[in-house]
Amino acid sequence: MRTILSTSLLGIMLLPTPTFCDSRKQARSMVISQRGIGATSQTLASQAAAQILARGGSAMDAAIAANAALAAVEPMMNGIGGDLFAIYRDANTGTVTGINASGWAPKAMDIGTVRARGHEQMPQDGIWSVTVPGCVDGWEKLHKRHGRLPWADLFRPAIYYAEHGFPVTEWIQSAWSSSVEKLQADPGARSLFLIDGRAPKVGEVFRNPGLAKALRLIAEQGAGAYYRGPISEAILRTSKRLGGVLESSDLVDFDSEWVEPVSIDYRGWTVYELPPNGQGMAALEMLNIMERYPLERFGADSSEAFHVKIEAQKLAYADLERHLADPRFAKVPVEELTSKAYAARRAESLDMGRAQCRSSAGNPLESSGDTIYLTVVDRDGNIASLIQSIYLAFGSGVTVDDYGFHLHNRGGLFVLDENHPNALAPRKRPFHTIIPGLMEKDGVHIGFGIMGGLNQAQAHAQFVSNVVDHGMNIQEALEAPRFTKLNFGGCDVMIESRLPERTLEDLRKRGHQLEMQGDFAAPMGGGQAVMWDSRTGVKYGASSPRKDGAAAPEPDPYFAGK
Repeated sequence: MRTILSTSLLGIMLLPTPTFCDSRKQARSMVISQRGIGATSQTLASQAAAQILARGGSAMDAAIAANAALAAVEPMMNGIGGDLFAIYRDANTGTVTGINASGWAPKAMDIGTVRARGHEQMPQDGIWSVTVPGCVDGWEKLHKRHGRLPWADLFRPAIYYAEHGFPVTEWIQSAWSSSVEKLQADPGARSLFLIDGRAPKVGEVFRNPGLAKALRLIAEQGAGAYYRGPISEAILRTSKRLGGVLESSDLVDFDSEWVEPVSIDYRGWTVYELPPNGQGMAALEMLNIMERYPLERFGADSSEAFHVKIEAQKLAYADLERHLADPRFAKVPVEELTSKAYAARRAESLDMGRAQCRSSAGNPLESSGDTIYLTVVDRDGNIASLIQSIYLAFGSGVTVDDYGFHLHNRGGLFVLDENHPNALAPRKRPFHTIIPGLMEKDGVHIGFGIMGGLNQAQAHAQFVSNVVDHGMNIQEALEAPRFTKLNFGGCDVMIESRLPERTLEDLRKRGHQLEMQGDFAAPMGGGQAVMWDSRTGVKYGASSPRKDGAAAPEPDPYFAGK
């Protein structure tokens, strides 16, 4: 048999092929192809990505098309009323670039105006939780730099599903059902997203003609339709009707920002995250602390490995809470927080025998969040790692008049403390939870991401460790049991029940207060990953069972010329 991977890489990246009498821990196999692969949280969106790839589209073309399709088929998690972050790796040059398409607070919104309306903390829904959505501007900039196909072609799948409808899938139906009360509170949302006062059932076909109209305008006119045209007019009308302070200039002046990813070396792998105002620096700090312990020797399911990772999370998230903010308004010491020397100092307080219980700061950032993450590798090996969200399910609960989408509630992540780096201010971007990831070593390049508010940075670190320390392939690394903490401090920790009982019992003995979750629990966040081996040209895709999605390969050209 011809060798397709080096011996050293085989030990790190791919498990031996099982015989019929073997068993394995992962439930799904990786998708493996010589052509492109798109991995998203809903199979119809993954198929849209594969179709775009088959038409000659780039990884970014396919990512934008899949994201737009998800706005139709997974409306509570993402859409044109939210923000976007992305990392792109160019296969030809090896360059890794990033974009921050997160929006700012209206220029008429400040701490005084929010307090004057009777709020002691930032509202978590309603028009006063809304900041300018950055998604559509981000799409346009990404397409201009990394796209191949005509802009309008990218929206055809999304428009199709919005107009013709789609059968609602299982995880999405569950999230929809849990949001009925929020949807009931807004007349526009109630009439569009509920059927006789209930969420659509699994398999029930849902249509959204208003969203189709908005997407068609964006396809025909570009981002201008959203920030300066008819969609912006509808956003402003909706805001005014609800007593908000959004102004035309808040939308017109908005401009996404190209950023340089931040990276560290983790046991020979380069791991990339985006700089603040996102929480990627916490994933890197976690990894630096984890690197000081022999996790490979401990074993993936051991109490020692989980103890180190949980304690590293607490240390990194304490810094996240203290320092993360919009770097245009506050100094965020990213270089210092992600240095090896700082990790060494932080690790000195990690007690292998006992969990450290620090009191929670009681910050309103405590939330799981709702998001989509997708990643695409094209036939040339370009990788798009993209995450997009309207924050909590159905965002602010405010549906834009006539256009069938919700505005996000990212403004809810500001604080009303003038002395905090993340204090609300006009034209400032809030603390952001959504982060895309990328990692590479030698000829292997992986785009990855895992959803779920404050879960994300700690899930990124666990995914990287699963691959690097525990020799898992990308599908197994997504499926493996995880923990999460959706707050700051304390000894409480959510953990999946698939871990051995001896591991769980030993963690309890160390002082961890385990909150047991199901086998594949939603708070751990669904995720996707793609991998390109540049030496063989082979691509790999993976999708977490904690969502409705899949990795879908670009069709091979077996009908070409027929």
